[in-house]
Formats: sequence, C-alpha cells, structure tokens
Amino acid sequence: MILSIVIPVFNERQSLAMLLAIVAGALPGIPKEIVIVDDCSSDGTREWLKSNFPNGARRGTSLSVDDAGNLAFGSAPGTAEATLSPIYHPRNQGKGGAVHSGLAAITGDIVVIQDADLEYDPSDLKIMYDLIAVRKVADVVYGSRFFGRPHRSLYFHHYLANRLISFLFNVIYNQTLSDIEVCYKMFTRAVKDSLRLTSRDFGIEVEISAQIALARRWRIYEVGVSYYGRTYSEGKKITWRDGLLALWYIVKFRFSN
Repeated sequence: MILSIVIPVFNERQSLAMLLAIVAGALPGIPKEIVIVDDCSSDGTREWLKSNFPNGARRGTSLSVDDAGNLAFGSAPGTAEATLSPIYHPRNQGKGGAVHSGLAAITGDIVVIQDADLEYDPSDLKIMYDLIAVRKVADVVYGSRFFGRPHRSLYFHHYLANRLISFLFNVIYNQTLSDIEVCYKMFTRAVKDSLRLTSRDFGIEVEISAQIALARRWRIYEVGVSYYGRTYSEGKKITWRDGLLALWYIVKFRFSN
C-alpha cells in the first residue's frame, strides 16, 4: 500500500527541509507519496522549493539535509521509495485550500495530513498506519495531543478551547474523540473519496471530522501522539478567532447540506 502524505505549507522556510527528511524516513518499509502544497509563502519557502524541485517531483529511498540546507536524495537498501511533489498556489488560500489541493493530487491507498512546522513527530504515524493497513480494524485514525508523550506545556486558553471544541463536537455528532483539531488525521482512500470539502481556513479540521462522523459507516480510532507545540513568537499561526469559528463550524456542518 502507498501512503500519501499531504503537507500544507505557509511560511515554514526554517522547518520545511528537516520536516521533509524526517517524513520521508518514517515508515521506511512503506512506499510514500509526499505532496507539498505551498500556499503562496512569502518568507523564501517557495524559492527554496523551486530550487530543490526544479523539474517537479523527485524520488529516492534516502533523504537528508546537506550543510547548505538543501535536500540530498540517495539510495538506502531495503527502504521503500518516497516520491516528493510540490504544488504552488498562485495566491494564499488558507490551510483548507492547501489541504484541498493536496487531497486532489494524491494517488495512494491511505492518506494523512502533516503540518510543516515540526510540532508533530512522524514516527507516530506507524501505529496509525498499522491500525488501518496491517490490523485492518480502522478506516480513520485520529492522533490526540492530550494522550501522547511528550507534550509541550503552553497556553491554558488553547487547552481549554480545544477541550471545549472536542466536547461540543462529541455531543452534537455522538463521538468520543478528544482532539478533533489535531493535525494528524489518517484515513483510507475510500474515506478521502467520500469527502466533499468546502472550507478554506482552519475550519477544514471540523469539516473533515463532521463528514466522517455523519457518514456513520467508518471505523474511527484514536491514538496518543507527541506534540512539540510552538509559541506565537516561534511561528504559531492559529488564533482565538479560529477557535470561535470552529465552534460555529461544528453547528454549521451538522445541520447544513
């Protein structure tokens, strides 16, 4: 089975190279398709991508970062190939827009969304993948930052907002998920093909969860994942406005067509 990894990117020049090397090295026995969607970055991310992917997609079984901060593709015996492909938005469309473009481009059997900011550890993808592809007990697997180790202690109001959002979601959609705002959502191609997404902002997290829950046919699991959260000075982008919108989206996506 091919694992497709969608990476929405906006102004992550400092972390992207290392993130791609780590993601490519995760699950070394699994063929991977990594789709990087640059959402019109203005910090040099786009220029770096075009320099490292001058002819589009690149492939290799080994990926590292050289002393100049560029990607070095190589060959490692016994390791499955990873294919990395960039997509460039001509204008900023928000995280939801980047996820849209990535999901439309993937061809794999299983797909997961991966942020480009090193807040999540790709080694956690293994247990998620195993539940779907090896044990075959799940169609959808959520990560949960509340049950993973380590978990960076940051803002209490973020913790409270995430708990409130997940609680309200569970009440309205009859679920028991602890962290619907988590980036790590892995699902089968069948689940991906069933989604009809419209959100262009961070509401994409709620919309994906709403459509999965309302389908009433997917087997949903949750596992703890590590979380190396960032402060705003370190580049964190989500704000309190996104939290308020998430509460609205929970109600909107439950009762809209």
